[in-house]
Amino acid sequence: MESDDKMEHLKSAAAAAAAASPNSSSASKAVLPIEGMTCASCSSRLEKLLGALPGVEGVTLSLPLEKASLQYDDSQVSLDDFTTTIKDAGFDVPTQTIRLSIEGMTCASCSARIEKRLQARPDVIDAKINLALERGDITVIAGTRPHGLIKTIEETGYGAHLYQSDLSKRGEQEKQRQQRAQKEHSRDMRDLTIAVVLTTPLLAQMIFMLLGTPLNMSPLVELALATPVQFYVGRRFYKGAYAALRTGGANMDVLVALGTSAAYFFSLVMLIRLGDASKEHLYFEAAAVIITLILLGKILETRAKRGTTAAILELMNLRPQIARVLRDGSEQEVAIEDVMENDVVVVRPGEKIPVDGRIFEGHSTADESLITGESLPVSKQPGDDVTGGAINGTGRLIITTTKVGSDTTLGRIIQLVENAQSGKAPVQQLVDKIAGIFVPIVIVIALLTFAGWLVAGGGFEAALIASVAVLVIACPCALGLATPTAIVAGTGAGAKAGILFKSVDALQTAHSVDTVIFDKTGTLTKGRPAVTHLQALNGDETQMLKLAASVQAASEHPLARAVLEKASERDISLSPVTAFTSHTGAGVEGQVDGHHVFIGNKKLIKQAGAPVLEELVSLQKGWEQQGHTVVFVMSDGQVIGALAIADPVREQSQQAIAQLKKRKLHVMMLSGDATRTASAIAKLTGIEDFRGETLPQDKADAIKQLQDSGKVVAMIGDGVNDAPALALADLGIAMGSGSDVAMETAGVTLMRSDPRLVAASLDISRRTWSKLKQNLFWAFIYNLIGIPLAVLGLLSPAFAGAAMALSSISVVSNSLLLRRWKPHLER
Repeated sequence: MESDDKMEHLKSAAAAAAAASPNSSSASKAVLPIEGMTCASCSSRLEKLLGALPGVEGVTLSLPLEKASLQYDDSQVSLDDFTTTIKDAGFDVPTQTIRLSIEGMTCASCSARIEKRLQARPDVIDAKINLALERGDITVIAGTRPHGLIKTIEETGYGAHLYQSDLSKRGEQEKQRQQRAQKEHSRDMRDLTIAVVLTTPLLAQMIFMLLGTPLNMSPLVELALATPVQFYVGRRFYKGAYAALRTGGANMDVLVALGTSAAYFFSLVMLIRLGDASKEHLYFEAAAVIITLILLGKILETRAKRGTTAAILELMNLRPQIARVLRDGSEQEVAIEDVMENDVVVVRPGEKIPVDGRIFEGHSTADESLITGESLPVSKQPGDDVTGGAINGTGRLIITTTKVGSDTTLGRIIQLVENAQSGKAPVQQLVDKIAGIFVPIVIVIALLTFAGWLVAGGGFEAALIASVAVLVIACPCALGLATPTAIVAGTGAGAKAGILFKSVDALQTAHSVDTVIFDKTGTLTKGRPAVTHLQALNGDETQMLKLAASVQAASEHPLARAVLEKASERDISLSPVTAFTSHTGAGVEGQVDGHHVFIGNKKLIKQAGAPVLEELVSLQKGWEQQGHTVVFVMSDGQVIGALAIADPVREQSQQAIAQLKKRKLHVMMLSGDATRTASAIAKLTGIEDFRGETLPQDKADAIKQLQDSGKVVAMIGDGVNDAPALALADLGIAMGSGSDVAMETAGVTLMRSDPRLVAASLDISRRTWSKLKQNLFWAFIYNLIGIPLAVLGLLSPAFAGAAMALSSISVVSNSLLLRRWKPHLER
């Protein structure tokens, strides 16, 4: 009962926080859940710390309910200040991220305004709105419900609904979104057709006039042609402007509505006053041309934006809607969301594999190109894993399901790519600040331009036209699209090649890397070691191998699997192991059949107190010079033999190192193997700088030393023991065949074990960052050059409208060029 009461109180607290109005006054209230308090002294100490913050009017902290009720002046202290104080005190405020789809944004001012309104809520820690993806990631206090956030967005003048994370529901949501998009596109094309038909005579009259052959179109005809364009085709701009101004903001729609309305109504007044004599004072064609060109620009921009998100759509379309499941002895077609783990699924030749699973029966090939980027089909046989979304070849496969839904490889890929695309580059924060004040500043400039021309004696008409040009040339859209479209296109191109960036930070860091460090096993080598030589001092190889394999059966190390496979080849039955202990980077020990067994490198054997005989030392040198790893077997205090284990170098490793060197990068290898073994592998792959016998901590220390000397370090690994180094490096890159720990720790995951993708991942990062800078340059240059020209009266309003439309199209189209990128993987 106490637990239920506590949950109810927490829900009420969260609901109260969510319902708090962001526009009330500077006096705000919030309820924060707190984790980690264990006694009254904890709550008392925290209450004092929170009460000492400036602007705090009241703090009530409840230990049983684990919450803090706050009253504060939000002009002096923010919710973020409270959460920081709580965390600094050793406690935690549980948070969650809610993802929303947002409709109706037209420019960067819109996204900036939504962010500002959301961040004013007392339950919101942070809000990131992506204009290109029409999506928002809002970090909130745990327990906050989405409907409060949606209501705030709707009150700001936009539409919003919860973004589905479940793949099956996402498919339906995406279908509905495409239907809405198609409906909007049809409406836009209809409006554009009307606008073009009505604007063409007006535009033709303007062109003939410039050529010195004026057309004598009646002013009333001009009015009749321009009015439907202004108020029917242009109604979207009035609606958008009204919604923005109603909620105290301003966006691109305000600029377009103001500029075209000024030109239209000035012309209307002149027509009423002067009649046919008003011909030289009419600007109906300018208003109509502006609306037509901007509408055309928005249609092209929308089409281009869809292109930047094509990678995600292609990945989502890989997932079939049905699966054939063996139930009650027969094949049954079921919806993909109804397939469960351990179900037996039948895949016919040429069909998409519906789930992640393991082949139970059948031989075939699988085309995994859209998942891993590997263009060649991969051979599949019983015992092999298959990935949902891959295309089955010519064989019939029976698969046991291992993962379903969002837990599948395809689901995780989609989530990784979406998370990276949702992020914001650091420069975007500056752009967002500019976008937030851009429209009001432009309106002020337009008013000053109008006043300046009047003061300078230019006359009312010239002043009006110059100010209209200022309003129309200014384009906050290009600013808002510059960075997100580049990031979305770049991460999408990387995903199609099998390169997954976990975040924008990883994408940004990759382009600055100057030092690349490789682990050896499973990275430069295939990670499928095999025992090549055995030497038993007493001549009994079977007994030595039995003891070694019995201990290694409790280990997950790749070398352990090699020993077990050798024992299996010789049909050696294993004994149970007890008192098993793993010595990181050295070996393992355990009790087998009453014997205390050690198996590992020379360092472990020496630590165990046994000398390694000269006969084995001599063998060790020879084996290690061939690139083999040597492990010794000790039983009851005596070394009884040694094994040589070879892990073949990947065919692509030498080329991968050459590619990195060609890019003037410093390449190193850090291996836990013996120095002679590491030297042999380094020589085969072309690496001059290497270290052997490095423990996981040694790798981390080496990275730290490089970073202290100013290097930007990328670490490539695939094992659990690489996780500390991957986490410490500026950029961690995990091979797709590696452990989940390595993939979770790394900032980049390579979906197939091809080391050449390391250079490719750095390349796509550099290309993306280059496009991002180009986009920002063009976005700013349009405004920095266009607005002064408009102020000086050197731009006609119609030309200004064309330039405004072109600015957004050029930015998005420039980003779309990234879709052509493909990694250079010469075979």
